[in-house]
Amino acid sequence: MSQDSTTVPETSRKLSGRRRREIVAVLLFSGGPIFESSIPLSVFGIDRQDAGVPRYRLLVCAGEDVPLRTTGGLELTAPYGLEALSRAGTVVVPAWRSITQPPPAAALDALRRAHEEGARIVGLCTGAFVLAAAGLLDGRPATTHWMYAPTLAKRYPSVHVDPRELFVDDGDVLTSAGTAAGIDLCLHIVRTDHGADAAGALARRLVVPPRRSGGQERYLDRSLPEEIGADPLAEVVAWALEHLHEQFDVEALAARAYMSRRTFDRRFRSLTGSAPLQWLITQRVLQAQRLLETSDYSVDEVAGRCGFRSPVALRGHFRRQLGSSPAAYRAAYRARRPQGGPAERTDRPDRADRLERLERADRSDRAEVIEQRSGDHSLPLRRPGVPGGHTGHPGHPPHHGHAPHPEPGKPESDAYAPRLPEQAAGRAPGRPSLPGQRERPVG
Repeated sequence: MSQDSTTVPETSRKLSGRRRREIVAVLLFSGGPIFESSIPLSVFGIDRQDAGVPRYRLLVCAGEDVPLRTTGGLELTAPYGLEALSRAGTVVVPAWRSITQPPPAAALDALRRAHEEGARIVGLCTGAFVLAAAGLLDGRPATTHWMYAPTLAKRYPSVHVDPRELFVDDGDVLTSAGTAAGIDLCLHIVRTDHGADAAGALARRLVVPPRRSGGQERYLDRSLPEEIGADPLAEVVAWALEHLHEQFDVEALAARAYMSRRTFDRRFRSLTGSAPLQWLITQRVLQAQRLLETSDYSVDEVAGRCGFRSPVALRGHFRRQLGSSPAAYRAAYRARRPQGGPAERTDRPDRADRLERLERADRSDRAEVIEQRSGDHSLPLRRPGVPGGHTGHPGHPPHHGHAPHPEPGKPESDAYAPRLPEQAAGRAPGRPSLPGQRERPVG
C-alpha cells in the first residue's frame, strides 16, 4: 500500500443535479456498534473550520423504521429517513448489525439509486456487507474486518475481497477494515476532497496519524474462518498451521487436498478471502513474530523454524508485512516489555541507545539483502509464471504459464524468496497506487 500517491480514481458517474458534494449522509441501523457509527458523525458532522478543515453538511438517516438501539442498549433517534439520501453526494454505511442477516430491502434500493445518481458510497467495517448485498461491490475490490473477510468472500464470490488492506478506494465505492480503519478511510476522503493540509489538520484534532502504513496483516491471527469447519479443506489448513516449521509450498497443500493447483487456489480463496500463497507467507511471518517475542532464537534459527529457506527471505517478507526487520522488531518489543521487575527496568539503555541499536539492525539487514540480491542471482525475485511477481490476490487471477525449472533443492514457490516492493504489491515498478487501494482488474 503506497502512502505517497496523490492520484485518485475517477468516479464513474456524474453527480445528479439535486445532490450536493458537501452533503454526507450516514445510514444507521439498529444493532450497529456505537464506535463505528460515531466515526463519520465526528469526522463530517463537527464544524472545524477554525482548524482549517472545510465544513461538510451531515445528514443522519435511519435505515429502517425501528428503534435504533446500539451498543449497551443506547437508543438513538435519527433526524432523517431514507428519503434524505437523495440529497447526499456521499453516503456512508458505518456498520451492519449481523453478517448473517440480510439488510432491509428499502435501504438497499436507496443505496442503488444513490450510486446510479453519482453519489460516492462508503462502507466501514461490516458496512461492506450492506454494499455487497446491494450489488455495489460486484466485480470490484473491497475489504472489511479481517475476521469477516472469509465470510464476505464466500457469500459474495463476485467481490474481490482483500483482507490485507486498511481500506480500498475504487473511485465511487470505498470500503474499510474494522473499527479504527474507518478513521483512516474518512481521513482519506477528506484528503481526496480538500487536500493533504485539510486532512492533516483534521488528524491533529482527532489525535491520530494522517496516514497509517501497512495493512491488516499485522493483526491477523491463526484462527480458522468461522465457516471452514465442515469443509474438506479444513484439515489441510489445520495441517499447514501445525507444520509451519517444515518447508512446503502450495503445491504440497493442493496434493494433500487431492486437488489440482488451480482448483485448490479457487476453493481456498472462496473460503479464506486470500490466495493460498499469500496466506501461507502471512502465517509464516506471524509465527516468526511470535518466536521473536517469546524466544531467544537467532534470526537465522527463527527463519528455519518458520519454514523459510533463508533468513533473507524471512527479512523481506517480515519487513513487507510488519514494516521493520526481525532484529529491530525484537529490540523494540523487548524495550516496550521488559522481562524483569523494577530493578531490571532501571538498567535498560536509554531511548537514544535503543534507537541507535534499532538503526544499526536495520542498516545491517538492508545491507545483507542488497548483498544477497546482487551476489546470488539464483534467488527468484518473482513468482514463476506470474509477470511482476503478482501474489494472486482476489480480483487478479494467477497466470498459468509454465514456470522455469528451479535449481535442485530449491522450492518451486516463492514463499521462501525475497521480492522487490513493487512485485510484492502486484504492480509494475514505478506505477503509483493509493493508500489502501487495490486496482480494478484489467479486462
